[in-house]
Amino acid sequence: MLTPPALSLYVHIPWCVQKCPYCDFNSHALKEDIPEHDYIQALLEDLDRDIERYCLNDNPRLLHSIFIGGGTPSLISSEGIGALLSGIEARIPFEQDIEITMEANPGTIEAERFAAYRKVGVTRISIGVQSFAPDKLKALGRIHGQAEAINAAHLAHQIGLKSFNLDLMHGLPDQTQDQALNDLEQAIKLDPPHLSWYQLTIEPNTLFYSKPPELPDDDQLWDIFESGHQKLTAAGYVQYEISGYSKPGYQCQHNLNYWRFGDYLGIGCGSHGKLSFTDGRIVRTTKIKHPRGYLSAYQNMVKPYLDSEQLVADIDRPFEFFMNRFRLIEPCPKQDFVTTTGLPLEVIEPTINWAIDQGYLDENSTHWQITRKGKLFLNDLLESFMADEDE
Repeated sequence: MLTPPALSLYVHIPWCVQKCPYCDFNSHALKEDIPEHDYIQALLEDLDRDIERYCLNDNPRLLHSIFIGGGTPSLISSEGIGALLSGIEARIPFEQDIEITMEANPGTIEAERFAAYRKVGVTRISIGVQSFAPDKLKALGRIHGQAEAINAAHLAHQIGLKSFNLDLMHGLPDQTQDQALNDLEQAIKLDPPHLSWYQLTIEPNTLFYSKPPELPDDDQLWDIFESGHQKLTAAGYVQYEISGYSKPGYQCQHNLNYWRFGDYLGIGCGSHGKLSFTDGRIVRTTKIKHPRGYLSAYQNMVKPYLDSEQLVADIDRPFEFFMNRFRLIEPCPKQDFVTTTGLPLEVIEPTINWAIDQGYLDENSTHWQITRKGKLFLNDLLESFMADEDE
């Protein structure tokens, strides 16, 4: 029996001031003013169509979290964000302590904007700092400086948010271990409740992919991570997923729901969604990617916002479940696999036994726990759950 898990909502804002050379997200550099009103109305209509298509009013579910990502969502006015959140709540009731996160760049936000976003309902801001070093910010194509990043963190402390996050990267072009750790130390001094510490990776369809910069080698990256992890731990941060560290009680609830194989609607250009139903179906959705095409669906009132819809086959569910779950450090309850995939434990028993024999997993009567070795050989572990194409 499949039990629908907590329901979240992802909202994609596709515009940014300029495209960063490492970014493979669906973002588009601004060439003219954002069509804010039309886009917000399109987002709400997109949500209406999802609610109707998937009969969500027949089996009402409260909204657990909202994440407004991009692009640069902070290019949208506080009035626009307020109208968006009010429109969402009118369609899907919120849980009492709903977490509402919005991404923001230090270079595009001033004091009154932070406070204004909080007043219209945003409870958590994720600030894209990436680095405090001027030469690294320039190499990454960032439009803010060190002082703006520091000021943004101070403002986030002052305005009464429930939480905020600093995004920081390491393994940057020509970055030494001392430089990477100096960045991290500056972030820790700002005392954010949550710190996302990512290793830069080169992704296809980016400027860095076509013109690769010189990055630290694997040994250097490991030394940076080990030293950085020790600094974060000593400062009171707890690692709860591969790149996520938080003070106790400040984990990102939206991310937790995602990694726990929870459900989420996706509205906006190129957004993805995943929905579970009591009849056993799990559906994945993708929306129209380009802003012009997405807005034409609103303006023409004919085209659907939906670009693709796919049923997740039973044979693919173990891989999808563990691909998400093994990003988390916490033990995985065995019952979660049953309730969120609708499959019995017997279908994965041989693979689980193999993973235990390899030293990738530990288990007790109720939980599995990925081991240190399992983290090091995560790709091998996940591939063991992939469906056999010959079956």
